[in-house]
Amino acid sequence: MSVLGIDDPWIWGAYVLCILSTLLCIIYGILKWNEGAEKEAEEIVEELKWEKEEEKMEEQELGDD
Repeated sequence: MSVLGIDDPWIWGAYVLCILSTLLCIIYGILKWNEGAEKEAEEIVEELKWEKEEEKMEEQELGDD
């Protein structure tokens, strides 16, 4: 049996596995698209607090001179 000029079943297996793995990656990406977005907002708020604290500390250090 020669489909598209390829006789070897191992070659067909490789092609099929490549296509299936691509589909699996696409499905996984769609399912996990925005996972962790809620946590990111909390991290941004925490980072802003750290930056404000750093600014206060720098102002105190510069003001003492």
